[in-house]
Amino acid sequence: MAVTAHFTLLPDKDVLATRWQTLEALGNGSFFIGWTWVGSWLESYAVRPELLSITDGDGQEIALALIGHAMAPRLLGRAATLSLNQSGDASADRAFVEYNDLLTAAGSEEAATHAALSAINRRHDWRAFRLSGIAPETPLLALPQRRAVRVDASPVYQVDLEAVRGAQGDYLSLLSANTRSQIRRAMKDRGGALPVVTRAASEADITVWVEEMQALNSGRHADNAWDDPAFCRFVTTLALRGLGNGEVEMLRLTDGTGCVGLLVNFVYRGQAMNYQSAFVAPASSKDKPGLLCHAAAVADYAARGLSLYSLLAGKDRYKASLATREESLEWWVLERFAPRLEAEALLRRLLKRPASA
Repeated sequence: MAVTAHFTLLPDKDVLATRWQTLEALGNGSFFIGWTWVGSWLESYAVRPELLSITDGDGQEIALALIGHAMAPRLLGRAATLSLNQSGDASADRAFVEYNDLLTAAGSEEAATHAALSAINRRHDWRAFRLSGIAPETPLLALPQRRAVRVDASPVYQVDLEAVRGAQGDYLSLLSANTRSQIRRAMKDRGGALPVVTRAASEADITVWVEEMQALNSGRHADNAWDDPAFCRFVTTLALRGLGNGEVEMLRLTDGTGCVGLLVNFVYRGQAMNYQSAFVAPASSKDKPGLLCHAAAVADYAARGLSLYSLLAGKDRYKASLATREESLEWWVLERFAPRLEAEALLRRLLKRPASA
């Protein structure tokens, strides 16, 4: 049966929510293409991407995606760029989508992807197509193109919670001797136990805890998302939306001295994912608030029967030290022929400058 794809303006948010959630229930997509994430992002930022809708021969919707259009800055000027489930605006896209894809009904992935790529290829208003946080070798990379540029690749470090339960809950036994030693020393200095986990249970908890996370993260590094009021609003909206359906949890971790740290985690389809964190300053060179908080979260989620605790994309050393397994995500830009992009590609080769620069 014929599968067709078409682009429209975004409908009313309640109409879009119904369509999106109906399709989400029929598929196996990630949290980042579910309505809790998508609805929170659209509500928090002044962005109006187009809606890509794919239907089967009976007119039944089998896939959806948001397509942003922007004049994105490039080495030699701006280029018309489409973005999958992003806007193309750097400030709005700093929410940092991962496990990005079409939202597709199970069993329709191949047909929906083919229809989507054909529809995108027929458009004449773009020169680059941005795919952020996608699985390696995704069929989306088959879009006809002049060149495909992998801008970045990142490990996704994870903890196998089945393995933790197999070790009778002794998560530390699965880690390197050095990491075990660091965590045990930090535990000893903080009373001999991991921090106690408390979950946000109300809007008031979320509001106060987001403010606390912002304060703890302030001034920690350049280009800090937590210094952006829009990002703080997004995290608050995400936590509030996820409180009702259990898909987002804010954890506050404490010991006898008070707060050790806070985590914003996604809990979706049997897996937990750490999205944001904030920790108190170490009390000594041996103190490891971050390691302690994540170890406490691992113990908590393992006891609850979840299958995985993911630290999401990032090359941080602490993530590698806490992990028992890993996979990867990639960031690509697919380019059509354009004289300016050809000149840019040549210049990058001559200067040996990476695409991410």
